[in-house]
Amino acid sequence: MDRIFLRDYVREIEIGAYQHERGVTQRVRFSVVVEIRSCRTRIDDDVDQVLSYDKILSAIGCELTGERVNLLETLAERICDRLLKETRVIRVFIRIDKLDLVDGALGIELVRSRHQRVDGEHREVSLRPRLIFFSNSALSSPFLSGWLDQLEQDVIPAVLCVGVPDGLRPTTNHVTTQRRIDLLAIEQNAWMLAARDSRCVVVSTWSELEWAAENQKMSVWAPSKIVLDSVKDPSPGPNDPLGLAAWLAKKFDAYEMIIFGVDPAFDAAVPLRSISIDQAVL
Repeated sequence: MDRIFLRDYVREIEIGAYQHERGVTQRVRFSVVVEIRSCRTRIDDDVDQVLSYDKILSAIGCELTGERVNLLETLAERICDRLLKETRVIRVFIRIDKLDLVDGALGIELVRSRHQRVDGEHREVSLRPRLIFFSNSALSSPFLSGWLDQLEQDVIPAVLCVGVPDGLRPTTNHVTTQRRIDLLAIEQNAWMLAARDSRCVVVSTWSELEWAAENQKMSVWAPSKIVLDSVKDPSPGPNDPLGLAAWLAKKFDAYEMIIFGVDPAFDAAVPLRSISIDQAVL
């Protein structure tokens, strides 16, 4: 087998499982070797007949601009998985080092082969979900159970989103702290919905959302993990729960977005309709 490689490629990224590693960047070094099937025909100096080095850079770049990860192991696995999607790639060797924690380097080395590859974080969702936003008035509506009945019977899976519960919540001038307070308030409402109906299962990760969509299950989004792990902050943020739900709909390429009990003041990136709280049928 032939090999192409990238060595000592350094990027400054935000990564780490500890609180002190959030909101700051650190130097991380990548070294990747990719084993590929030898070309059976003459290359004739034609770039289209070889696997480009750019594929390695692209795999790293795509993962660094996706969601934030805590572990080097997770990042390495995802880069390997992305490279193994290339038809000529047989095996990937990857080493990732953190350079700023000690006088030297701490890191991870992985070897992954095509026969070991399993679908994981990057599996395609075969059925695009419907994104549902329930306002507080909709959550207290006598029609709520009937709406859930209709959503459960539909062949299109539903991802449910909620806003901040009514009543006062702590406020602070500290932006990061307030962001977490707002996210936790949304999650409090999500758990209240789950307590009202056992079909509403609270989920917090992309994997859980994708699994629910693939298996045509209803899920209620608890946004903290995905929002805090996002490399690029959602705009608008958690202080605008409806806008945050629209952000998720766009990220998920949702079939459509339905808003119960409030009129949207924006153009969604997916088909959008509004349902009044006195409308029993979707």
